[in-house]
Amino acid sequence: MALPSVAHGLKVSSASTAVVLSAYFGAYALVLLPGGELVDRFGARRLALLGLGLFALGAGLGALASSIGALVGTRVVQGVGAGLVSPAALAGAVSGFPPERRGSALGIWGASAGISNLVGPLLGGLLTVWLGWRADWWALVPLALIAALAIARQMPRVLHGQEAGLRESRVSRVVIAATLVAALTFAVMIGCFYLAEQYLQREAGYSALGAAGALVIVALLVGVAAPLAGRLVDEHGERLPAVLGFVLAAGGLAVLAIPGLPLASAVTIVPLIPVGLGLGMLFVPTSRAALNATPLASHGRTSAILSVGRLLGAGAGAGIAGLLLAGGTDAATVHGAMLLACILCVVVGIPASLRLGAPSGGIASRARAST
Repeated sequence: MALPSVAHGLKVSSASTAVVLSAYFGAYALVLLPGGELVDRFGARRLALLGLGLFALGAGLGALASSIGALVGTRVVQGVGAGLVSPAALAGAVSGFPPERRGSALGIWGASAGISNLVGPLLGGLLTVWLGWRADWWALVPLALIAALAIARQMPRVLHGQEAGLRESRVSRVVIAATLVAALTFAVMIGCFYLAEQYLQREAGYSALGAAGALVIVALLVGVAAPLAGRLVDEHGERLPAVLGFVLAAGGLAVLAIPGLPLASAVTIVPLIPVGLGLGMLFVPTSRAALNATPLASHGRTSAILSVGRLLGAGAGAGIAGLLLAGGTDAATVHGAMLLACILCVVVGIPASLRLGAPSGGIASRARAST
């Protein structure tokens, strides 16, 4: 949202600002897997605080940058910090909970993750319009420090007792399936909504803020669905909410794919409801299935693998949307993209979901049965 203002303020071409994004995501991706190893070695709490410190430092320096080169350098620092925070955040979200209660904890985590991915552009646009692009960077400093303070006060220093691990072959299948579901979730979410925002701006005449605001309802639905999915996961296992999430998302996307359906009117809100609820239901089962399938000492690495999947999915979704936009931003292009997303949810998402965790009952039910 801020890149056009960055280009104007630093007197560079709009095309050259793409490196501001690639520098951040490149550093982020490179640090994720080593960051997961460090989380397992030194603990989620310590790595989260270190990562947030680096992120805040990079943001503050970025707000002061006077050239595009300096800004890119600060984005690398931010990316390194994010690469440490991401696996630490997911591992830390469940560190104080036994396996049968992790769904509820991950419901809160999933709600915040889903909402922030959709509301972030709206907040960035508001700050850019009101205060200039540097305000986007300045705002991240107090936000990072507030998060660090909360982690220092709330995240336990000692993790919950080590649970028995599953066989390695079983662990690999579950983690791979969970990563695939996570990647597909972000590919659909980022790709479809990036394409929708571009359509609303280029064809429907919405402003950048108006286009972002039109999708806030999806963010709210994601926030509602994630805690609900957490409760379902704790009671019924990971498969049911994951399959339900893809069914809901596919149903809404199928309606949006109907040729001739208005894409910039109040009618569009109706099919967006199952899409938002469905995507929101997918955050929790993927994370809990992967974490419960691996021993506690490997949660940092498992979280990093899931984060890599989400990052690759987001990149693939944005890339496919970009290719589709090259052919135009008319309604037919959007309808076709929604149909493709629907097919992926049915053909890839649902089969992958059936490989998550136990078919029914979940860990909570097995624990009650053993008792």
